[in-house]
Amino acid sequence: MSETGSTPDTTTTVLITGANKGLGYETARRLGELGWRVFLGARDDLRGREAAERLSAGGADVTFVPLDVTSDDSVTAAVRTVRERTDRLDVLVNNAGITGELIGPEETLPQHLIPVFRVNVFGPVRVTHAFLPLLRAAHDPRVVMVSSGAGSLTITSDPQRKESTFPHLMYPSSKAALNMITTQYAKAIPGIRFNLADPGFTATDLNGHRGTQTVTEGTDAIVEFATTSPGETGRYRDRDGALPW
Repeated sequence: MSETGSTPDTTTTVLITGANKGLGYETARRLGELGWRVFLGARDDLRGREAAERLSAGGADVTFVPLDVTSDDSVTAAVRTVRERTDRLDVLVNNAGITGELIGPEETLPQHLIPVFRVNVFGPVRVTHAFLPLLRAAHDPRVVMVSSGAGSLTITSDPQRKESTFPHLMYPSSKAALNMITTQYAKAIPGIRFNLADPGFTATDLNGHRGTQTVTEGTDAIVEFATTSPGETGRYRDRDGALPW
């Protein structure tokens, strides 16, 4: 029961990592336009604040949250920042990601994989674990992991798919690991929905803006999983529908 004279806050809340540009920023913009309270996570303080200010100037409810997904201290501080402004988190979008060095498998050493896995795999695990209490306080909590078709064994084995034409040990293996981790979360924590969104070949800094999709098209699957309530868990899709594992 709420206190006398107060009303429950029904605004949907979302935290997006790596949201100062690209897919993360566009996701923040789209969800902000829906009237959501957006916590814009970014490692770079200046760029993060500027991104949040641009969205706020357009009328969105956006709060910048300093957030380096590779740092325990940073993630712990981010939880405090969000908790100061809300008693729950309805949606977590683990978007932050890197490709790693663009070198072939024969040149790749273990030290090349470590920074990519630190961001793309350990980062989502670190952030998800830290925000579980706030997610569990929500009515229908959901976590959207931003994956890739490059994480699909089926797709990367299909010579008709672009993802099969770029042999690379770092990025595809990190997304395949993220896919498995997400399915395990979905089975182990039925009270929270965990899903994987593949943006597709979208023009962002990640690929030197060579992608054939706009960032709006690239965020379609992310926004679909974020806004669908109630919905399924343990799913993997792009903007056109389900993807093979």
